Amino acid sequence: MSTSCTPFYAQRRAALAAHIGPKGIAILPTAPEQQRNRDSDFQFRHDSYFYYLSGFTEPKAWLVITGDGKTTLFCQPKDLEREIWDGFRLGPDAAPAALGVDTAYSVDELDTRLPGLLDSRDAVWFPFATHKGLETRVDGWLGSLRARIRYGTLTPEQQRDLCGPLDEMRLIKDAHEQDLMRRAAKISANAHVRAMQKCAAMLRQGREVREYHLDAELLHEFRRHGSQYPAYGSIVAAGANACVLHYRADAGLVRDGELVLIDAGCELDGYASDITRTFPANGKYTGPQRELYNLVLASQDAAVAATKSGARFTDPHDATVAVLAQGMLDVGLLDKNKVGSVEDVIEKRAYFQFYMHRTGHWLGMDVHDCGAYTEPSQIGQTSERKDALTGQLIVDRPARILQPGMVLTIEPGIYVRPGEGVPEHFHNIGIRIEDDAIVTASGCELMTRDVPVDADAIEALMRG
Repeated sequence: MSTSCTPFYAQRRAALAAHIGPKGIAILPTAPEQQRNRDSDFQFRHDSYFYYLSGFTEPKAWLVITGDGKTTLFCQPKDLEREIWDGFRLGPDAAPAALGVDTAYSVDELDTRLPGLLDSRDAVWFPFATHKGLETRVDGWLGSLRARIRYGTLTPEQQRDLCGPLDEMRLIKDAHEQDLMRRAAKISANAHVRAMQKCAAMLRQGREVREYHLDAELLHEFRRHGSQYPAYGSIVAAGANACVLHYRADAGLVRDGELVLIDAGCELDGYASDITRTFPANGKYTGPQRELYNLVLASQDAAVAATKSGARFTDPHDATVAVLAQGMLDVGLLDKNKVGSVEDVIEKRAYFQFYMHRTGHWLGMDVHDCGAYTEPSQIGQTSERKDALTGQLIVDRPARILQPGMVLTIEPGIYVRPGEGVPEHFHNIGIRIEDDAIVTASGCELMTRDVPVDADAIEALMRG
């Protein structure tokens, strides 16, 4: 990613300045660098809030925005010797033209200049509980300012959480963000196709297939099309491993006749994709595999139909559960003589044995993106209920009302571990189907269908 002064970064900073008020000030650092082992760091990835407002990807940088719309960047100074080792630095002199900020200084000047920027402000905004030590830094700058009250300095009386307004801004994706996410989704979909086809081809050739072989195909396709890195640690789970929700690609053997669950997506220019597909390793579903697969797909179809402007965030999950609960009774995963009707299954959460996660989450710069899941206009409305499984008292608030431009995943699943009363022909089958959806005025746009979901279509693809 390169630095950019494209208009939307300035527009976002202006919108934030308007929110914090003419006498407010916002302070935001990028992410810290993290040591991996001796003399080696993890690959640096910027803080999402920071990048959202700046488009700047270098480490050791800070952004200060005041309520009058002025932006100050603190960044690494030019250092030709260090640049030989660590790469190019933009530097403070070039930053205003490159990024559209008003002023830029060396990050070495941060502690000396911040008290002056805080002087006469009524509120200081910074992200709470996201950067270790940030609150202490802010306290230090405020302390320096208070030490000069005899000289007429005025210290901010309020400290406010910057996450709130930024979360609301980031929840609705603009046209530029949606376009980036479509591109990321297409790259990721192509990677899933590549892994499916490679798996079946290797087995037909009599070659050994390991989970890491398929993981390598994903990474190859991500980087080949310009993605900077995976959006998260890819899940490549063969056979019974698919029943472990957060399994990571390892050395598991991919066996003929078993299913493979891949949950993987790339990150492109700061925006994530998130796709899951479950396919037969040899390209042909068995009867029990297809039966459960079609049930999960039917539940996803119901969730997709429920994802539209004006609906609640929880509506897709409720639609999924209704289909899965009835399906579990129909195929014999649940014994109706023991659990009762479909209404009983839902009320008592009997389905939880085989489906234990929610049907989606926000998606954006972070895989599990920011944004409230409760409706802000109804935050004071609450109801209480007792959880059927734990007996705990749950306080419910009205779920978020979906609006055009929100982006979320739709990802139902079924995970069948061996157990008493569980039909043996379903043992160790784990299935999840996940797509990324943009909420529109009339429904939703699925960005990730360049990789098929229909069982027949997957089998046809894997024959190719």
